[in-house]
Amino acid sequence: MDKPAPNKSPNKLKDKPGILSNVRVVLSHTTHPGNIGAAARAMKTMGLESLYLVNPRHFPDAQADTMSAGADDLLRNAAVCGSIDEALHGTVFVAAMTARLRDISHEVLTPREAMPLLAQHAAQGQVALLFGTEMSGLTNEEMGKSHVLVRIPANPQYSSLNLAAAVQVACYELSVAMQYAGLNLRQVEVEPAKSEEVERFFVHLEDVLTQIGFFNTKHPNKLMQKLRRLYARARLEQEEINILRGILSATTGYNARPRKETPVNDKEKQVNDV
Repeated sequence: MDKPAPNKSPNKLKDKPGILSNVRVVLSHTTHPGNIGAAARAMKTMGLESLYLVNPRHFPDAQADTMSAGADDLLRNAAVCGSIDEALHGTVFVAAMTARLRDISHEVLTPREAMPLLAQHAAQGQVALLFGTEMSGLTNEEMGKSHVLVRIPANPQYSSLNLAAAVQVACYELSVAMQYAGLNLRQVEVEPAKSEEVERFFVHLEDVLTQIGFFNTKHPNKLMQKLRRLYARARLEQEEINILRGILSATTGYNARPRKETPVNDKEKQVNDV
């Protein structure tokens, strides 16, 4: 009797453990511990294990353990961070989940559009799915740390999803992307810039723009947010960060040079005197 043919369609999710281990779920300022536990449960059902918590109000907590329904190992291993920068340290791509369309020019994708992108970057390094607090979602500053915004296309008259439900949708779509989208997840030779390197660049950029008098207001935050969105669309590589910071350093050096007095001719003097 012939042996049955081997299964040629294995579960691709199990074939990509290294890629899944590069995906972290970041919950920022979660107020209800039960939501943390339910989110851990949602993650574990889809094969994700890296949970990061930014200043949770109550954690660890017995209610989180109860709502995890067996995913308490994710809670025990969760990284509790004091800031969003700490939680995103080392990541090369961040997808921020939002329920509201604000006055922003960030690229906004559905989970089905965004998760293949997330998987591609996870083949190169650490990536993050970022979720905000239950009542108000992500702040503008937190969204500014992301490369894309992701919005679940829910009922426009009632789009409020429970935090854990949103985590489940995002993790499921990532699973679909990895199993069925036929992605080519090979590593590429470019080195994407890590979150902390991008943040250092923005600090450097704002400092130089201030030095050269570019800002015409004492509150440059709104303009810096626009610049963040511009560079987020570029998906900066580490070499590009190095080039841009080299330009900024050269600008600072040039701006510090003593200026030579330029003679003013009579015609220019007449114009200046008017």
